[in-house]
Amino acid sequence: MSRPMPQPGILDIAPYTPGKSGAPGLTKVYKLSANETPLGPSPKAIEAYKHAVSHLEDYPEGSSQVLREAIGRAFGLDPDRIVCGAGSDEVLNFLAHVYLGQGDEAIMTRHCFLVYPIATMGNGAKPVIVPEKNFVADVDAILSAVTPRTKMVWLANPNNPTGTYLPFDEVKRLQRALPPHVLLVIDSAYADYVTRNDYESGIELVATSENTVMCRTFSKIHGLAALRVGWVYGPAHVIDAVNRIRGPFNVSTPAMLAAAAALEDTSHLECARDHNTKWLAWLTEEIGKLGLTVTPSVGNFILIHFPKEKGRDAAAADEALKARGIILRRVAAYGLPDCLRMTIGTESDNHAVVAALAKFMGRA
Repeated sequence: MSRPMPQPGILDIAPYTPGKSGAPGLTKVYKLSANETPLGPSPKAIEAYKHAVSHLEDYPEGSSQVLREAIGRAFGLDPDRIVCGAGSDEVLNFLAHVYLGQGDEAIMTRHCFLVYPIATMGNGAKPVIVPEKNFVADVDAILSAVTPRTKMVWLANPNNPTGTYLPFDEVKRLQRALPPHVLLVIDSAYADYVTRNDYESGIELVATSENTVMCRTFSKIHGLAALRVGWVYGPAHVIDAVNRIRGPFNVSTPAMLAAAAALEDTSHLECARDHNTKWLAWLTEEIGKLGLTVTPSVGNFILIHFPKEKGRDAAAADEALKARGIILRRVAAYGLPDCLRMTIGTESDNHAVVAALAKFMGRA
């Protein structure tokens, strides 16, 4: 039977599977499977969103000017070097569409965000997977994988799902050693949570190079995941190319205005960061006391390692937690079958997880 066929390689892509949202038969559920903020969005963002719904018949302003200018004020950036998108996922796909094609290669690390291989393969290019060192991106491994076919390097910093990061000196070393025609994509979705002195989100590198971009999102610390808003800051020539394929109304007016308002509410952002810093440290210590290893994280989530022993492994832990209404993220698709990822939740969420894990490990 003859029928339309996808482009070569499309059916080889494993579709992205989000974390589960619930557990059947339970009224109380602790959903910690997606990296959402437990504090919710800024009240100012909610108010801006509500105001926008009285004009739903109008098309959005086509370039997200209000939001680009708000981002520019918040970070000291030129709004003309920013493109906004329906979540950072759309922006990442824009970059892949512009710079990757048949026969090209894009380098990414072993436990990278799954959108990178999907975007790469979706444009006919080959994902080149390089090993990490103690779950941290290895600059030397990345550089050793560069070939004449390399067109892009994907770098999540901090990385999801490991929570690890590269110090800025290492990111600079990577950028300086890449051939000038290779685009370095720094995905800084979790940058707002990082409190380390040796970290920089990538703004400085973008400002001083022609082959580096930085992507950010409003889905994490700003709590606007449902609205799908992200952005990329890059050299003028990259922004020009991306704007040539971007849909003219790709960010809705309610999303645009809510995101702009969220940026203005710095006190809400600081509260979210402080909450995360406190409970990230607490969870890492308390879960460690149960005999489980937690990869040191700078994001709003932790990666918990379980024994390979049957009945004590990650699959068994997942089932035991779900029975108590606790939903964490299975990360076998990321090459981490012995791990679960937990988003930092509310105080009660966090205590519930530690109590459930203590029971599971026989430490209650």
